Amino acid sequence: MLNNLTKFMFLMIVIMGSIIAVSSNSWLGAWMGLEINLLAFIPLLTNLKSLTSTESSLKYFIVQALASTTLLFIVLIMSFYQNFSFEYNNYLNMILNSALLMKMGAAPFHSWFPEVMEGLNWTMSFILMTWQKIAPMVLISYCLFNEFIFFIVILSIFIGSIGGFNQTNLRSLMAYSSINHLGWMLSSMFISLNYWFMYFMFYAILSLSIILIFYQLNIFYFSQIFSSLSNNPILKFSLFCNFLSLGGLPPFTGFLPKWIIIQNLSSSNMAMVTIMVILTLITLFFYIRLTYSAMMIYSSQILWNKIWSMNIMNLSVLLNFFSLFGLIVITMMFMIQ
Repeated sequence: MLNNLTKFMFLMIVIMGSIIAVSSNSWLGAWMGLEINLLAFIPLLTNLKSLTSTESSLKYFIVQALASTTLLFIVLIMSFYQNFSFEYNNYLNMILNSALLMKMGAAPFHSWFPEVMEGLNWTMSFILMTWQKIAPMVLISYCLFNEFIFFIVILSIFIGSIGGFNQTNLRSLMAYSSINHLGWMLSSMFISLNYWFMYFMFYAILSLSIILIFYQLNIFYFSQIFSSLSNNPILKFSLFCNFLSLGGLPPFTGFLPKWIIIQNLSSSNMAMVTIMVILTLITLFFYIRLTYSAMMIYSSQILWNKIWSMNIMNLSVLLNFFSLFGLIVITMMFMIQ
């Protein structure tokens, strides 16, 4: 009971730190919010029963401390000239962007992210993939250096696509998927912060629908998927369709935020949009390859009366329905209006 209360307290401090960073009116206040968030998140990552989680928490702390030090260094330099305002030159801007990109795990500052994810449980992995990216991304929207971020967007989508090949660890796969989506989220900031928020919400819901299944079945590797879901074809179908939705394959819901961003960016930066779409097709390739393996090669003869033998949480069912048929439902709603 005491342990749960302690975790709840640290979780509230993590949320409070992000809110302080986002709502601050100076870079020094934003840095303080990020530090509060970091120092409260480390105890949540650490699990004395698991050496891998302790190792991951140490790696996370070292990387975040380096990024925070760089951020504070730039903030102090800015304070000498601009009195803590949000005005700066391109060189300071680039270093400031780099520190925030390192905090969120965007390429080319991404190498720590899959390694940290490999040692965490699914709950902490989901928080690291979603909530921990909010504060750095909102802060980076205040100092968006277009030429530099254009390079980061392309590199993140490329690394996220290529890194997913030959992965057997599901946490590493989700980490590279997160890096890929990070590129799309950064590109949405070229349009407006509202589009970023829309994409982020879709990504969080789709990730949650997949991670809930992994969490329920205690699955961490692909071989476990093939064995655990051999007698549950409906759940297997739902899981791999969620993967395709996360990859952005139409007509699944995951295609909707990509569609909106492509439509809005194509008028201003067609070259970037074309490269982004081509690189995202690589992600879809290995998702489809995994789906084909699960459905065809590793599929066994099943008894149809055992299809519904597993009790699936109502939230998981609802999220899976949204992931698979959300685009169709939203399209029908607009047609009715």
